Amino acid sequence: MIAIIKREINSFFASPIGYLVIGIFLVVNGLFLWVFKEPFNILDAGFADLTFFFQLAPWIFILLIPAVTMRSFSDEKKMGTLELLLTKPIAIRSIVLGKYVGAFILILLALIPTLLYVVTISQLAQPSGNWDVGSTVGAYIGLLFLVTSYTAIGIFASTLSENQIVAFIIGVFLCFFMYYGFEGLANYSLFGTHDYFISKLGMQAHFNSIARGVFDTRDGVYFFSIALFFLGLTIFKLQKK
Repeated sequence: MIAIIKREINSFFASPIGYLVIGIFLVVNGLFLWVFKEPFNILDAGFADLTFFFQLAPWIFILLIPAVTMRSFSDEKKMGTLELLLTKPIAIRSIVLGKYVGAFILILLALIPTLLYVVTISQLAQPSGNWDVGSTVGAYIGLLFLVTSYTAIGIFASTLSENQIVAFIIGVFLCFFMYYGFEGLANYSLFGTHDYFISKLGMQAHFNSIARGVFDTRDGVYFFSIALFFLGLTIFKLQKK
């Protein structure tokens, strides 16, 4: 599995993909948070916190993570190397986990530089250092949970087509639906007294709970369950092939 992880990371940075992912994520966040006017500009808000960043990042990740994972298996299919990879003395589970961890590390590398935002708001606060540590740490943990789920969804989507663009679109749709779709349906009051439980099926409700600095083990179990479910579907799809 270690060899697969190294192969994935090297392939990301051997092409412009890895650099583009990190660069685009940082540039887009930077523009919305520090340059563009409201609604996400921290300087215009006058509050030394990163609430706007944690509102924005999940939506950017919906586009960014499928862009990273879309080539994981679709490229192998297109190049005809998937059959060769599956016939090697490596368990399918190890192949899937290797590609998953490789993509997860790349997204993590894109997230690490945003810690500079924490330093910035700490300096902007009056007095200096007066910022909500608990909610910020909780929100970062929530983002990590989101990344685990989004990445698993993207890896699964890449097995559904040898066309990377199709895999990207499917990944974006699935990530969007799992993040906001259930809450969106609940907002229409289609299920009566069950609307609350329907909204809890989506990632947004669990992410918002963690981002408030209140960590419930049920939220962690939810995100890991989503990740395991889609990784399981990926393994099943490849075994079927």
